Amino acid sequence: MSEAAIAKKASLVDEVVEKFQNAASVVIMDYRGLTVAEVTELRKQLREAGVEMKVIKNAILTRAAEKAGLPGLDEVFTGPTAIAFSNEDVVAPAKIIDEFAGKAKALEIKGGVIENKVASVEEIQALAKLPNREGLLSMLLSVLQAPVRNVAYAVKAVAEDKEGNAA
Repeated sequence: MSEAAIAKKASLVDEVVEKFQNAASVVIMDYRGLTVAEVTELRKQLREAGVEMKVIKNAILTRAAEKAGLPGLDEVFTGPTAIAFSNEDVVAPAKIIDEFAGKAKALEIKGGVIENKVASVEEIQALAKLPNREGLLSMLLSVLQAPVRNVAYAVKAVAEDKEGNAA
């Protein structure tokens, strides 16, 4: 192998290491059996959520995972492997890919990384069941508003009661 090819592969490994380290979450999947239209649709959905999907050779992924300090990932790098990186939303790639896998039975989640920790298929699927960031924020807002709302109802009831007694 030429030195240029080796240098190119080394830079690709470094690029993937950086992606692993900067990602809030990573989902690794086997896309074997998906049609071109299905892969295009999956990429579109991921891109809209700010998630980057790449198909990278397993040897490159194995070296990058090892260099990034993610032991155990090399076991999932077999067969055709696609990988989705999300730098902001931890839940988005897991949710989109899990929902897509429900429709396209050929897609299989093989594992992933959640906040720089290796995650199993079960952990990725559990993450997919969580609401997204906006959903969690709206739940929090609802919980924070409840006491204020209850005080307002109590004040209104007292005011109505006093109006009724005054008449």
